[in-house]
Amino acid sequence: MARTLQARTMSSSSDRQPPAEKASNIINSMPSSPNLITKTGTVVLGTGLAAAAISQELYVVNEETVILAGFAILISYIAKTIREPYKNWAEGHIEKIRGILNGARASHTEAVKERISSVEQMKDVVSITEGLFSLSKETAKLESEIFVQRQKVALATELKTVLDSWVRFEQQAKESEQAQLAKAIIDKVMKGLNEEKTQREILASAVAEVEQLVKAKAI
Repeated sequence: MARTLQARTMSSSSDRQPPAEKASNIINSMPSSPNLITKTGTVVLGTGLAAAAISQELYVVNEETVILAGFAILISYIAKTIREPYKNWAEGHIEKIRGILNGARASHTEAVKERISSVEQMKDVVSITEGLFSLSKETAKLESEIFVQRQKVALATELKTVLDSWVRFEQQAKESEQAQLAKAIIDKVMKGLNEEKTQREILASAVAEVEQLVKAKAI
């Protein structure tokens, strides 16, 4: 009774759908290559094998067979339905991964180029360092010479100061000695002038000079 109702239901559903469209749907739902000939051959071969098995009573059609066939058709339909969205999703995901990889590769390439550029800019560091080292050595040498010259100038200035002080001391000592000598001579002369004998000698000498001038008619 159940098989009769199911057959009527399937026949009523088949009456509502055109036979050509139904056959096309059955062929398209078959898991085979997209070629129509291959799919048709698969259907014919499967139908022939099923008919032979049924006719030879090797296989008995029952409810499980109908359910299995319906489940197979449903699985095929679901696979066909989700195949295109899954394909689009997979392609999008692949493109996303490809974009990430391309971006990473581009970033790595740019980093390598920047590193090469920095290395090229630093290739003259050795010569520049050697030049700066030579310049620092020359600067240190000049600073040492300047320091020595400053020390010499300071020593010469100090020696000149000492010599000037000695010259002033000698000059003061000489002037003091000359002053003492002049004072001693003056004191001796003044002492001699105060003596009577010296005064007479001076007077006699002056009279003699006057007489000579008179004789010479100079006065």
